[in-house]
Order: sequence, then structure tokens, then C-alpha cells
Amino acid sequence: MRKSLMRMTLRQLQVFNEVCDLRSYSRAAVEMSLTQPAVSLQIRQLEELVGQPLFEYVGKKLYLTEAAEALQRASRDIFGRLESLDMQLSDLQGSLQGQLKLAVESSAKYFTPHLFAAFKKLHPEVNLSLTVVNRAQVIRRLSDNRDDLVIMSMVPQDMGLEFMPFLNNPIVAVALPDHPLSQLEHLRLQDLEPFTLVIREQGSGTRTACEEYFKEKRVHFTQTLEVASSDAQRECVMAGLGVALLTRHAVNMELATSVLKELPIDELPLYRSWCIVQAKAKRPSPVAQAFAAFIRSERAQISALVERFAGRLPLVPATT
Repeated sequence: MRKSLMRMTLRQLQVFNEVCDLRSYSRAAVEMSLTQPAVSLQIRQLEELVGQPLFEYVGKKLYLTEAAEALQRASRDIFGRLESLDMQLSDLQGSLQGQLKLAVESSAKYFTPHLFAAFKKLHPEVNLSLTVVNRAQVIRRLSDNRDDLVIMSMVPQDMGLEFMPFLNNPIVAVALPDHPLSQLEHLRLQDLEPFTLVIREQGSGTRTACEEYFKEKRVHFTQTLEVASSDAQRECVMAGLGVALLTRHAVNMELATSVLKELPIDELPLYRSWCIVQAKAKRPSPVAQAFAAFIRSERAQISALVERFAGRLPLVPATT
């Protein structure tokens, strides 16, 4: 190993990671309560130890060099192992402590806090760092080893991932109660074609699942309205701008209170499974292991979550 690498400090790596994440010296300085010259000095010293430039500007945008990408992977591994050590030491003292870094597809954000709340009752000293992104971004985060665990559906088969299905993800069609389709007792997917369909952005797991299903059923929509979140989809439907296919979790309260109506379409719900996912090569932290074990063993609580998100009952806090 190069002797120069042994002179790196954890502080330098912290500053480096902040610049990588924010793509900005000035924003990293603000985030870490440092001056911009102090951040620049830390990066310059790090570049001297590495022997290569770490960042380059193209126009006004900051990009990582290949050396920076390699250093970022190594530094994340270092900090991940330190966090795991901290958790192990806490475990030896008789209590599970630490932070669970969890990334979830956006449609999973409605039930994930309730899963974690039930887990936290068993392990009160564990905290949650929750990142909500679309499916494409989840896949990038898995590639970059950014999180302890990921909750997603439609798990890629070519990335060396371990996954465990644990909860149904029913996708349903919804409309306003006074929409013409809401007055009918039986519908086919084709009956939606004349109406505007409110869809998610490219990269959304729900959109991908629906588009594959439409292709299978030979259904085609000529009028669509694209929005960037399931919350925006729901609001567009409530505003009368069209109908939407949404995970039932996203409209639980609206269905329970009759603000929206689930359309009685014969081919729906479209079921996909939510899965807890991690890389096979990743060494899970004690907190990640405990959370995965909790999901694996607490089937009764997860079944209760299914009922609460089925649109039949108002949402209530999870209990142990």
C-alpha cells in the first residue's frame, strides 16, 4: 500500500464525501460549518496524498474523476465498517444502537414509517435515515452501495442482489366518485382508454409495472398527464384531471373516506411484491440484520399493515 494513503484522515474523507454528495465546495462548507477555503484545503491535501485530481469542472458543474469514484467507494466502505463496529460494541453492551440507512421506492413511503415504528418499539435506540426515490434512483443507490437496505418491487435479476418479498403491493385504478366510470359496476381496462390517464415519470416502478401490464393486455392510452410523484397523481385525480393507477397504499385515506373511488376493473388489482433488498456481497450491519429479521418474523404485524392499507380501514399507528 502507498504510504501516502496511510496519512489520510477521517475528517478529510468526511469533507470529500460531502463534496461528492453535494457536487459543490460551497454547499459542503455550509453543511459542515466550515469556510470554503477550509474545504478546498482539505480536498487539495487529499489530492496530494492520492496523487491525482479528484474533481474537475466542466462549465460550472463539478464532476468526479475516476480516482474520486474509487476513493468514494473505499471511504463509504470505511465509514460503513466504523458504523457497524459502533453497533457491535453497543450490542455487546446489551442494547442495539445506531442508524438504519433505508432507501425506498416512493410508493413504499406510506407504510415504511409504520414498519420502522413497530421495529423501534423493540429497539428504541435505533434511528432511521430514510431516503425516498423512484425505482431508477433506487437501482443507482444499490450500485453505489449507499444504503443498508432497500425496499422496492420488481427487483433487478442481474445485480447480484439478495431479496425477500414481504408485502403485497396492489396497484388499483382510482377516480372521483362522480366520474362517469365510477357509476359502473363492472369495467375492463379498455374502458379507461377514452379518458386521460395520470402517469408517473420515467423511472417510476409503478409506471414500469403498469406499462408492461398494458402491453400484455393490449391497452393503449392516447391522453396522458405525466407528474413526478404518486402524491401529485392523487391530487390530479382529486382535481378532476383524469384517472390514475396507483398503489393502494398511496390512496388509503382517500378511499376510506370516499374522497376517491377504486374502479371495479376486472383485471385489477395488479399485484407486485414489496421486497427488502441488499447486495449479496454486502456485510450487513447489526441494525440492518435486526430490521431484516424483524420483517421476516413479524408476519402478523405485516398482515395488519396490509389490512390498514387496503382502503377498508383508516390508518392507525402500528403496534407490537
